[in-house]
Amino acid sequence: MIGLVLAAGAGRRLRPYTDTLPKALVPVGPDGAADGPTVLDLTLGNFAAVGITRAAVVVGYRKEAVYARKDALEARYGVELTLIENDKAEEWNNAYSLWCARDVLREGVILANGDTVHPVSVERTLLAARGEGRRIILALDTVKKLADEEMKVVAEPGRGVRRITKLMDPADATGEYIGVTLIEAEAAADLADALKATFERDPDLYYEDGYQELANRGHTLDVAPVGDIPWVEIDNHADLARGREIACQY
Repeated sequence: MIGLVLAAGAGRRLRPYTDTLPKALVPVGPDGAADGPTVLDLTLGNFAAVGITRAAVVVGYRKEAVYARKDALEARYGVELTLIENDKAEEWNNAYSLWCARDVLREGVILANGDTVHPVSVERTLLAARGEGRRIILALDTVKKLADEEMKVVAEPGRGVRRITKLMDPADATGEYIGVTLIEAEAAADLADALKATFERDPDLYYEDGYQELANRGHTLDVAPVGDIPWVEIDNHADLARGREIACQY
């Protein structure tokens, strides 16, 4: 099993940082120093902590910044990196971005969004949940109070994910998908086909819409509650401030 990070997005709400950097490389150290840790640093550190020695990073917007740091990141975390280019990163949403990594999915991956600050306990929870035929396992926050913006999930015991969308009454949701998934190699072909159908239907759709497509086809996607942990998806400057508070705890 290898790591996979989606880091192709522009993150325009984080300007001026993202004038020159992809969102995954915005500094999240407590003082905001340019040479401080980034979400990509934290994620690769998590991968290394659970014994992952290889990872792929999907790049697009400001990809040259990731290429420039590749050798240093490999040396720092002991993780061999492969960069996968998304040629439509500034045009299409991330269903296509994950599909770009379809060959890597065949090796089995822990997928992490390039804008999610989270502790290594998430990866450990997903790895502990493997087995008994589970092919795709989503990390789920069942503690947080939800609002409109969150990627909400309805899951049923024995049936797994029934709905995954932002467009849901928060009161109906089991929890929030936090942007980290364990995908077994056996699920790769089915997931790639569902992602392709998703972005061909509408290139603005999320890869989570690909998960919904897979569920609609009768495949089971399981969930693993991650407990009451500090984490944040960084979309704007308020999220970034929260991310810096959280990152210094790790």
